[in-house]
Amino acid sequence: MTPQILAEKVLSAARAAFDAAGLDTGVLPQTATVERPRVAEHGDYSSNISLQVAKKAGKPPRELAEAIAANLRAVEGIAAVDIAGPGFLNIKLDAAATGAVAGKIIEAGDTYGHNDSLNGQKLNLEFVSANPTGPIHIGSVRWAAVGDALGRVISASGAEVTTEYYVNDAGVQMDLFGASLLAAAKGEPVPADGYQGDYVKDIAKQIVADRPELLTSDDPRQGFRQAGLDLMLAEIKRSLADFGVHFDVYFSEKQLHDGGDIDAAVAKLTELGATFESEGALWLRTTDHGDDKDRVLRKEDGTWTYFAADAAYYRDKRQRGFDPLVYMLGADHHGYIGRMKALSACFGDDPNATIEILIGQLVNLKKDGQPLRMSKRAGTITTLDEFVAALGSDAGRYALARYSSDSTIDLDLDLWTSASNDNPVYYVQYAHARIASLLRNAGELGLSRGESYDPKLLDHPRESDLLKQLAGFPKVVATAAELREPHRVARYAEDLAGAYHRFYDACRVLPRGDEEFTDTGAARLWLVEATRVVLANALRLLGVSAPERM
Repeated sequence: MTPQILAEKVLSAARAAFDAAGLDTGVLPQTATVERPRVAEHGDYSSNISLQVAKKAGKPPRELAEAIAANLRAVEGIAAVDIAGPGFLNIKLDAAATGAVAGKIIEAGDTYGHNDSLNGQKLNLEFVSANPTGPIHIGSVRWAAVGDALGRVISASGAEVTTEYYVNDAGVQMDLFGASLLAAAKGEPVPADGYQGDYVKDIAKQIVADRPELLTSDDPRQGFRQAGLDLMLAEIKRSLADFGVHFDVYFSEKQLHDGGDIDAAVAKLTELGATFESEGALWLRTTDHGDDKDRVLRKEDGTWTYFAADAAYYRDKRQRGFDPLVYMLGADHHGYIGRMKALSACFGDDPNATIEILIGQLVNLKKDGQPLRMSKRAGTITTLDEFVAALGSDAGRYALARYSSDSTIDLDLDLWTSASNDNPVYYVQYAHARIASLLRNAGELGLSRGESYDPKLLDHPRESDLLKQLAGFPKVVATAAELREPHRVARYAEDLAGAYHRFYDACRVLPRGDEEFTDTGAARLWLVEATRVVLANALRLLGVSAPERM
């Protein structure tokens, strides 16, 4: 019995208790909370439903708990229900109900862990969106790993997800990039505020080789600007693909300027009474909605600000039917929260419902005990390609997705490339490879788990622990999606790997020598395969491979 099914049983028992007592069932929650207790002796699961509704029902929580418990004890698969403290329900399942989880997991296969908690949402998830003026650096690499994993987790929870990369291909930084490339192509110093580094020289050299006519064109700076953008964007897409990240949409900022989208968005804001003119500029009244200052949309010289483009982009996403919009930004963008929330309100939307902004903190890399320096313009840059070369895609993605994105992390490259149990990704992947090896050995011995098994045979404490861990996976995925915290899946995978190793050390699966292969052994093969399925599914949600051999 999974926690989801047990939650349904608890709610049904509560409804029956309320009906019998003539109480209003409308005060009951839509979903009962069922959790694993911290102390194993308290049972397999616990619920606080009596405490949740006692005040509204006008009854003591223990009295309600007794009535609910009486109904639960009659449910098939529940071995015992005890009342603890002020009214907690401590529930123990029988071995058959616990063991049946393995069969359900194998039947579900790749879809086990999927849930419908976010059904009906059409969500836009924007992340990375690094300026196409250089390779993706480590500050954006974290969002590549976390954002892609979050998209997978949200999709597994029933939402329709579109992942999007906003290409900042308009504005001063692109002009500087083009000027830097042209200077490098001519062998001249790049502008003082331009882009340095060998990669600029390499791109300029490639442009000259591919399109030498640009040097003598009427507007060589513009030619190098566009050619450099095309090459850099292709390189960014390749680097991301090598990291296992693929975006559904690459959206051009220049498109907003050229297509009149900014004009249309600002006209709409003006129609809604959200703009005003002052000192020759056009402003948006964001202070009306909690921003620390009003924002300029059109400058005195008649040009649009970056914020005007942000407004047009927000409107474009909303017109495409997305709700909510999720932005994943770096620590230096914390000020965007207030202004983007205010922008949403200026368009007449509810910012708390339509927009979410997640802020990620910095990543520090260490090698041989020393920090690695990072600076795009100085040329001493740690790129995504270098990051993957140093750690590998699997270790790199896992390392970045393993921690809450709102905390600064220090990644020790020596640890994350080591083949030891101290390395979390190695620990999880090794558990999967160990299972694959066991299953290969079973096949070589001509042993099979068969078409079915007796779940009551899985009654060893280590088997029960592993089964309960497996049963909790869908809830972990749903919680990770709801809270936008994919690191919960990584931590779960590590806990599951530990539960499997403890099971394997305590419970013999394959016979030795002339030992007979029993029904218990067959049931354990079901449990082993179920564990493999869940480990593989968890790693897949993180964009990490599940190796068969290590």
